[in-house]
Amino acid sequence: MTIDPSRPEPAGEDRPGSGLGRAIQSRPRQPGPAERMRILRIGGRALRVAVREGTSGWPLLLCNGIGASLELLQPFVDALDPRRGVIRFDMPGIGGSPAPVLPYHLAASAPLLAGLLDQLGYQQADVLGISWGGGLAQQFALSRPDRVRRLVLVATGPGALMVPAHPRILLRMLTPRRHRDPGYAARIASELYGGSARKNPAVARDLLHAATRLGPARGYYYQLISSAGWTSLPRLPKLRQPTLILTGDDDPIIPLVNARIMHRLIPRSELHIYHGGHLELVADAERIAPVVEAFLDADPTTPDSQAMKGSQR
Repeated sequence: MTIDPSRPEPAGEDRPGSGLGRAIQSRPRQPGPAERMRILRIGGRALRVAVREGTSGWPLLLCNGIGASLELLQPFVDALDPRRGVIRFDMPGIGGSPAPVLPYHLAASAPLLAGLLDQLGYQQADVLGISWGGGLAQQFALSRPDRVRRLVLVATGPGALMVPAHPRILLRMLTPRRHRDPGYAARIASELYGGSARKNPAVARDLLHAATRLGPARGYYYQLISSAGWTSLPRLPKLRQPTLILTGDDDPIIPLVNARIMHRLIPRSELHIYHGGHLELVADAERIAPVVEAFLDADPTTPDSQAMKGSQR
């Protein structure tokens, strides 16, 4: 387990000499290809998709949180190595993706991601899911392990069978108002998101409203009910992909204990606890992105990686 206790030291360098720390220090930064936006039809659904073609390695497929369009993840994408391919998309009814006629369930959403990779010509990808998207990423990795090389779970839990947030927080999540009302988003940011939003509530307002695209209200509710009754908890020991679990020490939506439970149950997992809250992946992307990059680039056959893996279980 790695712990990022404070801002001064870059995340992931808390164990000097580890493969993770060296990967962060040695990664070169070079200009990468431009990103393209398009609408793809997959299994009868239309998805707005943004693709940045990579020049090395596997593409990184990003699964977003509830109600958030793909633009929310822009700070994180910008902080990644520009040579890394990145795929982002809006779920049906979110951002620029048309709302479906009927609701859908998260348990049946894995074919959507498989179809997306098929249309883009990728047999396999690394997958990162944040918050609600972490559930989608887990479902995809469990249903189609052949399509997921490595898994990154950020500020997320195992679904219905998890340690829940405070009831007041859960009530805030029942409405898309924070996505539609900038003033409201700023007022509840400290209580809802924790971390950097406690000192500067405008962070949440700006992230949710400065560049993100608003979809129809029913898209939020469809996404909300899609996870009803869903849980990965009994199946987590079946996850075979190397998995990085990233969690904040001040996340009101997903209490820290959930990450510890997932770490115990997922065989090939690493747990990294950063100082911050639910939005830190995008609010402090320059600190979090190197941790993700080092994990994706690590060679599991090297002695350093084997030692690191053994020390974190």
